Amino acid sequence: MEVLLSSAAAATDLAVAALRRGEVIAIPTETVYGVAALPLPDPVERLIALKQRSPDKGIQLLIDSIDQARQICLLPPTAEKLARAFWPGGLTLVLDRRPDSDLPLLLGGGRATLGLRLPDHRVPRELARLLGPLAASSANVTGRPPATTAQMVIDSLSDVLSLVVDDGPVRGGVSSSVVDCSGSAARSPVVLREGAIASSAIFAALGRDYTSAP
Repeated sequence: MEVLLSSAAAATDLAVAALRRGEVIAIPTETVYGVAALPLPDPVERLIALKQRSPDKGIQLLIDSIDQARQICLLPPTAEKLARAFWPGGLTLVLDRRPDSDLPLLLGGGRATLGLRLPDHRVPRELARLLGPLAASSANVTGRPPATTAQMVIDSLSDVLSLVVDDGPVRGGVSSSVVDCSGSAARSPVVLREGAIASSAIFAALGRDYTSAP
């Protein structure tokens, strides 16, 4: 495993090369460190295996723009409202995938949905700009605390990662909030997980179009 400072001249090129080879790498975001791979069947299976995560949980995609989101998902007006309010930032939107999407169903846990986030961090956005959406999840074994430093990633996942991009301690330290805007929730989104963005802020952005998961 190689560890590179995010400021290193070769960091982006080496991360791109590793991802193109189908490897899983660790990258910083503003919330927590993440493990990332190209959204293809074999890399996604490796990502799920190293997290010891149930395949039915799904894996989010990190994107660089709302335009990238529109290329792979349907964005109802409520999702557009939330994206305008909180992207880039710590919000993951669960959306119906476009009918012409060829992304693996494993990303949605077997469902015809995708979780998208536009992070407020240069590293994942630059990679998504160069490669397209990245499959990503928090850099920790499921059930353990998410990594907020590169050393935490190294301590827990050094034997299964090929590269760690070190950007120092994260700014946030709390995983993203997750809001379902798919299917019937397109009209009245449901907060599935409260995280970096408070439910009260989501409530304020949506007005009456708000419910929370039990």
